[in-house]
Amino acid sequence: MPSEKPAVDHLDDDDYPAYTMGRAAALLDTTPAFLRAIGEARLITPLRSEGGHRRYSRYQLRIAARARELVDQGTPVEAACRIIILEDQLEEALRLNEEMRRAGGASSTDESR
Repeated sequence: MPSEKPAVDHLDDDDYPAYTMGRAAALLDTTPAFLRAIGEARLITPLRSEGGHRRYSRYQLRIAARARELVDQGTPVEAACRIIILEDQLEEALRLNEEMRRAGGASSTDESR
Protein backbone atom coordinates (compact mmCIF):
# COMPACT_ATOMS: atom_id res chain seq x y z
CA MET A 1 0.00 0.00 0.00
CA PRO A 2 1.52 3.38 -0.99
CA SER A 3 2.24 5.97 1.66
CA GLU A 4 -0.55 8.49 2.25
CA LYS A 5 2.00 11.28 2.75
CA PRO A 6 2.37 13.65 -0.20
CA ALA A 7 5.78 13.85 -1.86
CA VAL A 8 6.20 17.37 -0.47
CA ASP A 9 6.82 15.95 3.02
CA HIS A 10 10.05 14.43 1.78
CA LEU A 11 11.39 17.80 0.67
CA ASP A 12 12.55 18.75 4.14
CA ASP A 13 15.48 16.34 3.97
CA ASP A 14 18.64 18.31 4.62
CA ASP A 15 20.62 15.92 2.42
CA TYR A 16 20.28 18.16 -0.65
CA PRO A 17 20.47 21.95 -0.67
CA ALA A 18 18.87 21.83 -4.13
CA TYR A 19 17.45 18.96 -6.16
CA THR A 20 18.32 18.07 -9.73
CA MET A 21 15.48 18.21 -12.22
CA GLY A 22 15.18 14.43 -12.28
CA ARG A 23 15.11 14.12 -8.47
CA ALA A 24 12.69 17.05 -8.17
CA ALA A 25 10.35 15.47 -10.71
CA ALA A 26 10.53 12.13 -8.91
CA LEU A 27 9.74 13.75 -5.54
CA LEU A 28 6.73 15.50 -7.06
CA ASP A 29 5.70 12.33 -8.91
CA THR A 30 5.74 14.23 -12.19
CA THR A 31 7.97 14.65 -15.22
CA PRO A 32 10.80 17.05 -16.03
CA ALA A 33 8.50 18.44 -18.76
CA PHE A 34 6.10 19.65 -16.03
CA LEU A 35 8.94 21.46 -14.25
CA ARG A 36 9.99 23.03 -17.54
CA ALA A 37 6.38 24.12 -18.21
CA ILE A 38 6.01 25.89 -14.88
CA GLY A 39 9.41 27.46 -15.44
CA GLU A 40 8.27 28.75 -18.83
CA ALA A 41 5.16 30.15 -17.14
CA ARG A 42 7.58 32.01 -14.84
CA LEU A 43 6.28 30.43 -11.67
CA ILE A 44 9.73 29.27 -10.60
CA THR A 45 13.15 29.90 -12.07
CA PRO A 46 15.46 26.97 -11.49
CA LEU A 47 18.85 27.57 -9.96
CA ARG A 48 21.81 26.63 -12.12
CA SER A 49 24.70 24.50 -10.94
CA GLU A 50 28.26 25.18 -12.08
CA GLY A 51 27.72 22.72 -14.92
CA GLY A 52 24.58 24.60 -16.02
CA HIS A 53 22.18 21.93 -14.78
CA ARG A 54 18.82 23.00 -13.41
CA ARG A 55 18.40 22.59 -9.65
CA TYR A 56 15.38 23.32 -7.48
CA SER A 57 15.25 24.43 -3.85
CA ARG A 58 12.82 22.94 -1.34
CA TYR A 59 10.84 26.20 -1.43
CA GLN A 60 10.54 26.00 -5.22
CA LEU A 61 9.39 22.40 -4.98
CA ARG A 62 6.66 23.37 -2.51
CA ILE A 63 5.40 25.90 -5.05
CA ALA A 64 5.64 23.30 -7.81
CA ALA A 65 3.69 20.85 -5.64
CA ARG A 66 0.87 23.39 -5.29
CA ALA A 67 0.88 23.87 -9.08
CA ARG A 68 0.78 20.11 -9.53
CA GLU A 69 -2.31 19.89 -7.28
CA LEU A 70 -4.14 22.44 -9.43
CA VAL A 71 -3.08 20.77 -12.68
CA ASP A 72 -4.21 17.38 -11.34
CA GLN A 73 -7.63 18.98 -10.70
CA GLY A 74 -7.84 19.97 -14.38
CA THR A 75 -6.43 23.50 -14.33
CA PRO A 76 -4.17 24.30 -17.30
CA VAL A 77 -0.51 24.82 -16.36
CA GLU A 78 -0.45 28.53 -17.28
CA ALA A 79 -3.61 29.20 -15.26
CA ALA A 80 -2.33 27.19 -12.28
CA CYS A 81 0.85 29.24 -12.24
CA ARG A 82 -1.09 32.50 -12.40
CA ILE A 83 -3.38 31.36 -9.55
CA ILE A 84 -0.39 30.60 -7.35
CA ILE A 85 1.24 33.94 -8.14
CA LEU A 86 -1.99 35.77 -7.28
CA GLU A 87 -2.45 33.75 -4.08
CA ASP A 88 1.08 34.67 -3.06
CA GLN A 89 0.49 38.37 -3.79
CA LEU A 90 -2.76 38.31 -1.80
CA GLU A 91 -1.07 36.59 1.14
CA GLU A 92 1.70 39.22 1.12
CA ALA A 93 -0.80 42.08 0.93
CA LEU A 94 -2.79 40.66 3.85
CA ARG A 95 0.39 40.24 5.89
CA LEU A 96 1.46 43.85 5.19
CA ASN A 97 -2.03 45.11 6.02
CA GLU A 98 -1.97 43.30 9.36
CA GLU A 99 1.48 44.71 10.17
CA MET A 100 0.31 48.24 9.36
CA ARG A 101 -2.83 47.81 11.48
CA ARG A 102 -0.77 46.62 14.43
CA ALA A 103 1.70 49.48 14.00
CA GLY A 104 -1.16 51.99 13.69
CA GLY A 105 -2.97 50.52 16.69
CA ALA A 106 0.14 50.66 18.84
CA SER A 107 0.84 54.32 18.02
CA SER A 108 -2.78 55.46 18.55
CA THR A 109 -2.83 53.70 21.93
CA ASP A 110 0.41 55.41 22.94
CA GLU A 111 -0.86 58.85 21.82
CA SER A 112 -4.00 58.61 23.95
CA ARG A 113 -1.96 58.40 27.16
